[in-house]
Amino acid sequence: MTPKKPMHTEPLTFFTPDEEKKKGVPISNNTVSAGFPSPADDFKEKRISLDRTLIKNKEATFYARVSGKSMIGAGLDDGDLLVIDRSLEAEHGKIAVCFLDGEFTVKRLHMGKNTITLMPENENYKPIKVSKDSDLLIWGVVTYVIKAL
Repeated sequence: MTPKKPMHTEPLTFFTPDEEKKKGVPISNNTVSAGFPSPADDFKEKRISLDRTLIKNKEATFYARVSGKSMIGAGLDDGDLLVIDRSLEAEHGKIAVCFLDGEFTVKRLHMGKNTITLMPENENYKPIKVSKDSDLLIWGVVTYVIKAL
């Protein structure tokens, strides 16, 4: 058995949705204009729960915080929060959290007829070609990214 080379990946920290706080946060009933402001006379509020909005399958959904810069071209920056759905089918072109040879990584899936390559979205990182000797589990598909501005 040949020892496996460590890959250059960043760790992920996982969280589960907290459904106990049902209050939500206020949200405007109107859309928000990116052009000229609209009159605020008819401004109405209702509450929104991000858990209910972003999560389709509570039992299969997790959050993970991005660490590193390998996916900046896809808009995933260091410190961003990912929403990951484990019930979704992994498909070519999707961004997924993968467990490869004992380490978690987030990459875009490139699925060929008999090959899988984990593609970074930063030219400073190399694609990871999954070999037949690799231990790969596509852990979940990224559905949303939450970021600070």
